[in-house]
Amino acid sequence: MRFLHTSDWHIGRAFHNVSLLQDQAYILQQIIDIAQAQSVEAILVSGDIYDRSVPPATAVELLTLTVDKIVNELNIPLIMISGNHDSAQRLGFAARQLQQAGLFILGDLSAISTPVVLQDAEGEVAFWGIPYADPASVRSAFKQDVHTHDQAIATMCQSIVASFKPGRRNVALSHCFIDGSTESDSERPLSIGGADRVNWQHFSAFDYVALGHLHGRQFKGKDSIRYSGSPLKYSFSEEFQIKSVVIVDLKADGSCAIEQVPLLAKRNMRSITGSLADILQAAVTDPHRDDYLLVKLTDSHAILDVMGKLREFYPNILHLERPGLMATKDSTRVQPKKNNASEQSMFNDFFNQVMDRALTEAESTLIDKVIMDLQETGDKS
Repeated sequence: MRFLHTSDWHIGRAFHNVSLLQDQAYILQQIIDIAQAQSVEAILVSGDIYDRSVPPATAVELLTLTVDKIVNELNIPLIMISGNHDSAQRLGFAARQLQQAGLFILGDLSAISTPVVLQDAEGEVAFWGIPYADPASVRSAFKQDVHTHDQAIATMCQSIVASFKPGRRNVALSHCFIDGSTESDSERPLSIGGADRVNWQHFSAFDYVALGHLHGRQFKGKDSIRYSGSPLKYSFSEEFQIKSVVIVDLKADGSCAIEQVPLLAKRNMRSITGSLADILQAAVTDPHRDDYLLVKLTDSHAILDVMGKLREFYPNILHLERPGLMATKDSTRVQPKKNNASEQSMFNDFFNQVMDRALTEAESTLIDKVIMDLQETGDKS
C-alpha cells in the first residue's frame, strides 16, 4: 500500500503578525498534487491540523476545501489525528458520520483500540491513531498510574498492540516528542523540564509510525519511525530545513520503501546579513524579493527609516536586527566616560540624514557636552 505522510499544517498560523494562510493554501494544493501524481491510497496527517484550538473561520474554510479535494474529488481516504495545538473535540465533530465519506479523524482515547482498516492487493492495513494526550487524560481514560508523556504513550501503544490481528500490517499515527529528536523554535513545548520526551521503542511493534509535532523531518530509532516535518517553515530557526512529505510503500511483509518528496513554498523564509548598502545592491537582482526575511544589519551607525529603505525592495521583512549597532553600544559601555566618539558619530549620521548637512563646529561642541553630561548623570545614579 502506498500512502502519504504529512503533519503540522498549523492552518491559520500568523508569524510576526503576518497571516500565512495564502502560503498554506499554496502548499496544501501542492500536497494534493503530489498525492494524485504518486497515486497514493491514503493520506495521513499526524496532528496540529490547526494552529490553535479555536481556529479562525478562514482556517476552517481552507481545511474544508482541502478535505473536499482529497476525499470527494480524488476519492483518497484521509486519516488524521489531533495534536497539541488542536482541540480534539472540535476537530472530531461528526467524525463517525464523516468516516462514510472517507475522512477519519482519530482523537477519541476511548476508541484508540479501533483502527481504520484499508485493503490493498496484499491484504489489510490497520491505521491506529494515537492523538496528543497529556498524562492526566490518559490516566483518566485507561485507569492506570500515568504521570509522564512517556508513560502515556507506553500505555496507549500497549493497548493497541494487544488488539493486533495476525496477518495485518500496522501503521501508527502519533503526535509526540521522541527523546533525542531535533526541535525548532516554532514548536509549542508539551511540558516543562523534559517530561515530554518519549522512548521510540514503544513504537517498535508497528510497521510504520507517522509522527507529528516536530517541524524538522527526521527519524528516530529506525527509519520507519519518522517525522515528516511541517510543510512550511514556521520560524527562522527552520531556515535551512528541507520541507517535504513522505511517500511510503508498505510491502506485504511489513517492510517500507520511503521517499521524501520536497515541497516548494510560495515564499521562502530566510535571513540576510550585511550592510544596508550591500543588501540594497544585491536586492536589485534578487529573484526572490517576496520571501519572508530576517535582516541582520552590520552597520554600526544610525540609519534613518531603515525599514522603509529595505521594504522598497523586500516588502515581506518580518524582523530586523542590528548586531553591528549593538556591538558599538557594548564597546562604548566599557569606557563610558572616556570616549564619546561613538555617540557623537551616531548623532552626526542622524543629523546629516534629517537636515541634509553636517553639524557646525559650535553644534558639534554642544552635542559633545550634552553626551558627556548624560554619561556623568548615568554614572552617579
